Amino acid sequence: MLLKTFRWAFAVTALGLVAGVLYDGWTALGLVAILAVLEVSLSFDNAVINAGILKKLNAFWQRIFLTVGILIAVFGMRLLFPIVIVAVSARLSPSQAVHLALTDKDRYQELVTDAHPSIAAFGGMFLLMIFLDFVFEDRDVKWLPWLERPLARLGRVDMLSVCLALIILLVSSMTFAAHAHQHGGGHADKAQTVLVSGIAGLITYLVVSGLSDFFESRLADEESTKSEGAGRPAVALAGRAAFFTFLYLEVLDASFSFDGVIGAFAITNDIVLMALGLGIGAMYVRSLTVYLVRQGTLDDYVYLEHGAHYAIGALALILLASIRYQINDIVTGLIGVTLISASFYSSVRRNRAVRE
Repeated sequence: MLLKTFRWAFAVTALGLVAGVLYDGWTALGLVAILAVLEVSLSFDNAVINAGILKKLNAFWQRIFLTVGILIAVFGMRLLFPIVIVAVSARLSPSQAVHLALTDKDRYQELVTDAHPSIAAFGGMFLLMIFLDFVFEDRDVKWLPWLERPLARLGRVDMLSVCLALIILLVSSMTFAAHAHQHGGGHADKAQTVLVSGIAGLITYLVVSGLSDFFESRLADEESTKSEGAGRPAVALAGRAAFFTFLYLEVLDASFSFDGVIGAFAITNDIVLMALGLGIGAMYVRSLTVYLVRQGTLDDYVYLEHGAHYAIGALALILLASIRYQINDIVTGLIGVTLISASFYSSVRRNRAVRE
């Protein structure tokens, strides 16, 4: 089962390492490997969250997630996204942005890093909404009852998660604007861009998750009336629900990839090596997601999903804080691994107690 699920990840690893060596010698092999490890360490919580969503889909859409989805993840987010950011921020054509990435790597890195505040605002707000909607929902299984019970009671207030997210975004943008003003106002005009980007992240979450929930509920209604012969075919509704769930997963992966793409510049500013290394890491995260689903790991270790959502909350706040402050990616990775490890340990203890 393990080899079958990860066979594509192993194949992509071999091809990626060989491509790295052919592109820039043996030094490139080490850089690609380091970038792959960076991506996996920063995105392990992504795999757990994705597994919770992917288990709703059938085997066909799981294969789409692992094939078409990985093409979007690697070529879309790890290769094309930084180029698009440079093209938009520097008002260049796509071909000029590609030429810049290949010929003037320092300038390319500078432009991508310069766009970090707006990127972090978008991704941070999207991830923050996932975390808030999770903790404000009343659940039968509670990992930290002393915290989750009062949060669930607060969650009865309509639109609380949206209001809280907007308050956090406003504080982040105002802090960024104040910092820019104190340092000569060189980035003061970007405070508005940060605010707009954060709102765009919030709207994206509401639209994509809302459509997914809508078609899932329509599917449930259709199945309940299927015996009466009423309504539209359940298969069509299932396809729409699956499509929007798949789309939600892709946007989620994109939000998780922001910190990895920015952090990769600490290792190399070569866009080809970045795409190879981060692409390998993304393939392992995808394979791990499918493995968790097929093994039923989230059902066996019930607190894992809680730990992953707390890690998402931490990542969201780190992304929003990084608009103003420089935060090392090691901190992000350690927080995520610590929270998920703690939730796994708690799940093991719970299972032992239940068996006894």
